Amino acid sequence: MYNSKIVITWLDATDGRTVRVSKSGGSVKRYGQVIKLQPGAKEEYVRYHANVWPEVLQMIHECNIRNYSIFLREDTLYAYFEYVGDDFDADMAKMAADPKTQEWWAIMGPMQQPLENRKKGEWWANMEEVFHTG
Repeated sequence: MYNSKIVITWLDATDGRTVRVSKSGGSVKRYGQVIKLQPGAKEEYVRYHANVWPEVLQMIHECNIRNYSIFLREDTLYAYFEYVGDDFDADMAKMAADPKTQEWWAIMGPMQQPLENRKKGEWWANMEEVFHTG
């Protein structure tokens, strides 16, 4: 974790106003995760992620996830994100309870193939950070 000042600005799609959120001195935890794709699922998975539903993106933001990226190499997906909240488990429970996110996961889930050696309770396997430079 590291301390930082985070400033996020976006245009609210409902009324066109600019929203700016600043969080100073908080800690940021970086996460790396990995999962496989089912054979033949690559094109559909990429297509969906080219146009992620706005409600899903909003929930990701509301759950204190920033700088979220998913990378693809052959049949393996690697995710990276930064968590800026104070209660990761509560935020993940909030996301899991969201109906639109559940709908998205119902589509994504069958395309994914979790690693056999993942920890109990994981879908995407968490990776250990061994190096970072800022």
